[in-house]
Amino acid sequence: MKILREVGIIVLIAVAVFVLLRLTVQSYTVVMSSMEPNFQEGECIMVNKVCYRSSNPQRGEVIIFDPPFNSQYPFIKRVIGLPGETVEIKDGKVSINGTPLEEEYITAQPNYTMSAQEIPETEYFVLGDNRNNSNDSHNSWSVPRDNIIGRAWFTYWPPSTLGVVKHYSYPELYGAGEQEMMVSH
Repeated sequence: MKILREVGIIVLIAVAVFVLLRLTVQSYTVVMSSMEPNFQEGECIMVNKVCYRSSNPQRGEVIIFDPPFNSQYPFIKRVIGLPGETVEIKDGKVSINGTPLEEEYITAQPNYTMSAQEIPETEYFVLGDNRNNSNDSHNSWSVPRDNIIGRAWFTYWPPSTLGVVKHYSYPELYGAGEQEMMVSH
């Protein structure tokens, strides 16, 4: 009888751990080349599904989301524009509310233009790091907040890519006081 109780306790603990993990983290395999050179097709990423329950996605973060159209797989992209902002792409530069972004993480500037678009409230403008080979928000869609699965946390496969995912900030968009406040948070 004691053995059955101990086995039952172990099974309950295992089930609790399994459920907790399924609710907080998720594995994602990069399917396409839209995030090169920072993420390669076939890389496995752990996604933090809890971080956006108490806060909203920030510019420069890499997110996993269900696109706002029918797709077999979730997408991985970088948040560029926040709700209510205006995004424009011209002369190889992405601008937010008229301020061009310095994007050190991309290797090729976009070879397309996009007229100024205001991002709807509760939606996000996302771009792939491989700007010229990415189905992203420059194709006239944005990501509803409810479609976001989570933030890319770390890569774990292949072992050579093991590490924390780097998210970027854009100091050119903020005054000195705002930057200090952002750093302290």
